[in-house]
Amino acid sequence: MPEVSVSATIPAPADKVWAVLTDFERFGEWNTIHVAFPNGGPAELAVGAVYGEKMTLMGMPAEVSWTITEVAAGSSLTMDGKGPMGISLHQHYALGAAADGNGTSVTVDSEFKGAAVNMMAARIKDATTKALNESLEKLTGLVG
Repeated sequence: MPEVSVSATIPAPADKVWAVLTDFERFGEWNTIHVAFPNGGPAELAVGAVYGEKMTLMGMPAEVSWTITEVAAGSSLTMDGKGPMGISLHQHYALGAAADGNGTSVTVDSEFKGAAVNMMAARIKDATTKALNESLEKLTGLVG
């Protein structure tokens, strides 16, 4: 059960970071594992909204059905997903004031569960950590 948590400080106010983070039409500009939303992103950013995503990790394509499980506008977004081979995913984005008071702290927590991931847990954790760090760098470039 690989779990990954990465953080970055983005030199921009939380509302600006949140606006890009939750603009699903811009998701591919910063999210390095995102390929496409076959039917578009969620119709509205609300608990219970369901949407599909094509993604690639470690060169392997996957389709995930996501459900938004928590939204606190401007500060937190959580999704749970179901992927191929019985894999379940959990993704949580948290925004807060940077420790030095300049900018926004962004933390992304990801978790993968399922027999298919247990065999490659270390590789998945390393690949996810790299992808999330690259994603936060791209997000910083867009809003920082």
